[in-house]
Amino acid sequence: MDTITLWAFVALAGAATLVGFSKTAVSGANTVSLAVFAAVLPARESTGVLLPLLIVGDVFAVYTYRRHADWATLVRLFPAVAAGVVAGTVFMLWADDAAVRTSIGAILLLMAGVTVWRRRAAGKADEAGKAEKTGEGQGSARLKAGSYGVLGGFTTMVANAGGPVMSMYLLSAGFRKLGFLGTSAWFFLIVNVAKVPFSVGLGLIDGHSLLLDAALALFVIPGAFLGKAVVDRINQRLFERLVIAATVVGGAQLLLR
Repeated sequence: MDTITLWAFVALAGAATLVGFSKTAVSGANTVSLAVFAAVLPARESTGVLLPLLIVGDVFAVYTYRRHADWATLVRLFPAVAAGVVAGTVFMLWADDAAVRTSIGAILLLMAGVTVWRRRAAGKADEAGKAEKTGEGQGSARLKAGSYGVLGGFTTMVANAGGPVMSMYLLSAGFRKLGFLGTSAWFFLIVNVAKVPFSVGLGLIDGHSLLLDAALALFVIPGAFLGKAVVDRINQRLFERLVIAATVVGGAQLLLR
């Protein structure tokens, strides 16, 4: 990180802007950011650099959508997410840069597949979510929350890639736009802040990474304001297609690197 070129910094700055945009508009865009960070920086260290930037974006998202969170859903998710974060931390204890790079690439491709499946299954998932909210199938709802929570916790700890997992869960639970954004904002602010001690303990966050974060945070803020300004005017389908394509390219590049 001491030898970042001008063009590398430009790429990171663009990815940081996309972090802010994803937090207040389309969460799936964040997978592109983590692909850029893992390609420009050593893959393992890139997760530590990206985490504080995500928290900056989370703060803006919570400020914007703070009144729309469903706390019952958050409480149901957090125990399983905590287990996933612990599992991800154990993995990061022994994983070297090559293993982390391969894992991030595989997770990106998995998340792209999950996003495609989520879009195709949206209609059926919406009805399942209605049943869950009316009290039907509570055992199945708890099992679903547990499985999504563990996977979300693991992917967010290893690759900061829990967004698509949580997006799929919240959409399948029947959340509309504001409820989705508010619940997601609080979820990731709490989870990402909780990840900081683990990342420090793993050596992923240190003085050098924080200096880089201080410079890149300046680009997260305009991205967050841009997302807030255009969230109601985004052609969601076209944007998701572009995000999925970029995610697949980024994931494949990391696997083949």
